[in-house]
Amino acid sequence: MEKTPTVLDEMNDRSREVFRRVVEGYLANGDPVGSRTLTRDFSEKVSAATIRNVMQDLEYMGLLGSPHVSAGRIPTQVGLRMFVDGMIEIGDPTDIDREKIDATMGDNGADVSGILDRVGSALSGVTQGASLVLTPKHEAPIKHIEFVSLSQDRALVVLVFSDGHVENRLFTPPPGQTPSSMREAANFLNALVEGKTISELQRTITLEINQRRQEIDTLARQLVESGLALWQDDGEHPERLIVRGRSNLINTEGEAENVELIRQLFDDLERKRDIAEFLELADGGDGVRIFIGSENKLFSLSGSSLVVSPYMNADRKVIGAVGVIGPTRLNYGRIVPIVNYTAQLVGKLISNRS
Repeated sequence: MEKTPTVLDEMNDRSREVFRRVVEGYLANGDPVGSRTLTRDFSEKVSAATIRNVMQDLEYMGLLGSPHVSAGRIPTQVGLRMFVDGMIEIGDPTDIDREKIDATMGDNGADVSGILDRVGSALSGVTQGASLVLTPKHEAPIKHIEFVSLSQDRALVVLVFSDGHVENRLFTPPPGQTPSSMREAANFLNALVEGKTISELQRTITLEINQRRQEIDTLARQLVESGLALWQDDGEHPERLIVRGRSNLINTEGEAENVELIRQLFDDLERKRDIAEFLELADGGDGVRIFIGSENKLFSLSGSSLVVSPYMNADRKVIGAVGVIGPTRLNYGRIVPIVNYTAQLVGKLISNRS
């Protein structure tokens, strides 16, 4: 199948070089780039007037813009996207960056949540941006389920996972429960549970209850459904969104109105308003994904960019994500390999502990 030519493919060498140098200059220091700056070390001998004409053409194409009354140009969001997709050179993380991330994984005795906390801090420190780490829910297969009555209005569901992990979750059972109905509910669940994670078991239970409504006692069915509702809630160990380094982003942006937008972004994140969408962003494709400004509604308000990568368990199932937020002028060539490397390390860590 023949590849459809892009705007980048149709540019001549001079236009491509002007565009690349303007973007690289902006990413390096955040300032507009003028024609006189470009003529100093351009690959061919051209006048500033010629460069200005090329820059005007690129502005007409929607790739460059003129901030305020400046004679220089900066890339637009469309221009940044085209640069990231077609011109950026992505290598491996530097040895120094790799060592800093590796150091957070060194303590094998720490629990996963503690390590992921340190990963978030390391990411924000290495990148000088804000880091996001979405921790996984416990997704090991369940081995056994038990219901324990504590009082008339309190009961405990005990979940024993195949990896030895045990979770106890309190809930309010339907009225009238008896030891017999609790045993029947547990037997019903344990007959279905083998090899299934909580999310897989939820779907199976709903289907089985609908098909076998007459076979299971009303009280036992109510108990199962009450427990099911609990599992669909956050429980005691929900996925968490760890945010680190917010001051890095605020200090980078500087302007008062930008600071307020960024504060609002972090308030939204800390209230987990879009936590499900964040994981869906990572789950939408393999490897690192880059969202620039308004390409993602979660970050459009602050005008920030997000570099995010999913991490997977041993079954190659996406269970969480790591990412970095920064201004649109992120050093993408450096940040992308750092995020990718970190996601791979976290995935290995989770897989080795499963």
